[in-house]
Amino acid sequence: MKSKSWLNRTTLGIGLASLFSDWSHEIATTVLPSFLATFGVAAVWLGAIEGIADGLSSFAKLGSGYFTDRLRHRKPIAVAGYVVTALGTASFGLATAAWHVLLARSAAWLGRGVRTPVRKALLAASVDRAAYGRAFGFERMMDTLGAIVGPATALVLLPLFHYHYPSLFAVTLVPGLIAAGLIAFAVKEEERLPVAHVAFGESLRALPGSFRRFLVAVGLFGTGDFGFIEKVSAELHTGEAEGGFVEAV
Repeated sequence: MKSKSWLNRTTLGIGLASLFSDWSHEIATTVLPSFLATFGVAAVWLGAIEGIADGLSSFAKLGSGYFTDRLRHRKPIAVAGYVVTALGTASFGLATAAWHVLLARSAAWLGRGVRTPVRKALLAASVDRAAYGRAFGFERMMDTLGAIVGPATALVLLPLFHYHYPSLFAVTLVPGLIAAGLIAFAVKEEERLPVAHVAFGESLRALPGSFRRFLVAVGLFGTGDFGFIEKVSAELHTGEAEGGFVEAV
């Protein structure tokens, strides 16, 4: 049986989609603190927005991975997820209060959470097992590149737009929708049969014991990491961040 090339149209399409999508939402993330400051709200709002959005994204990943296995064609779910993320990020420009940003970020991150397991499944199906490291490494490299280009773009464009945030958020639509287009037209979904229904609890019990212990450890780390973020947010809120943040680090 002829082995698949790991650098194929699907790998390239997903890698470029990760670059453009990260480019899009990192532009918004870079200026989010200063944008919230224009509303005159406390810094704790930033922690609340990021914490709630990340939590929703994590639950969306869990649900998406479990339920989309039952679908014969999953690529449309990924496309929809990229579109929702792009629209949610661009809608920051319509916000007139901090809670509007919370809703927009939550919607964007829900789309991000739904698309992530599907994207990984599409990538895994496009290459041989022996090439997983190269394929997923390439995708992560492109994602990281987007995380570099995004903030740089924000720093260049914001002064050019005379610090008009809605214009900058509108720009995020361009790379965001390019990412959705790449998934739609460049990625090829391999033929597959839906996974038979298995209860969620049963699927957890089927995981190796060592992996379940690993998940518990990661969960505990995440809880502690969230606690650190909350501590820093509280110090920012009370004006004690100057010395407290350095001490916490």
